[in-house]
Amino acid sequence: MTTAHDFTLTGIGGGEIRLKDFAGKAVLLVNTASECGFTPQYRDLEALWRERKDKGLVVLGVPSNDFGAQEPGTNADVRAFCEKNYGVTFPLAAKQAVTGAGAHPLYRWIAAELGEGAAPRWNFHKYLIGPGGEIAGAWPSKVGPKSPEIAKAVGEALG
Repeated sequence: MTTAHDFTLTGIGGGEIRLKDFAGKAVLLVNTASECGFTPQYRDLEALWRERKDKGLVVLGVPSNDFGAQEPGTNADVRAFCEKNYGVTFPLAAKQAVTGAGAHPLYRWIAAELGEGAAPRWNFHKYLIGPGGEIAGAWPSKVGPKSPEIAKAVGEALG
C-alpha cells in the first residue's frame, strides 16, 4: 500500500526531502507562492512550525507557479523571499507543479487518494499527512495555518 512516505521531493537548495524521514511525525504540506493574497500565511506557517516542531510537526512548503503565475522566480529567489520577508526556517521543496498530469507524483497520489476534487485549487492549499504516511486532513487556501480545524487535526495526528 502506497503512503506519502513513498515519495521524495527535491529540496529548494538541492538534495532530497524524503517523506519517509518524517515517519512518526505529522507533516503539514502546503503549496506556496510569493505573489499571492495568501502569501502572508507564511508568517503563521513559520509560527506553527516553531511551536510544534519539537512535538513532531513538520511544515513542508512546496512552491508552485500553477495558480496565477504567482511564483515566477527561481528557487533561489523563492528561498530568499521567504527568509527575508517571513523568517522561514521550515523545509521548502524546489518549485513543483501540484495539479494536472504534470503534477509531482506526491500530488498525483493525493488526488488519487482523495479524488480530483481534493487537488489544490489555489496557492496555500494544505494537506496533513499523519505519522503513518496517511492523509489526515485537507483544507483550502482560505483556512489559515492557525485555524481551529488545523490545530485540532494536528493535535490528533501528534497524539
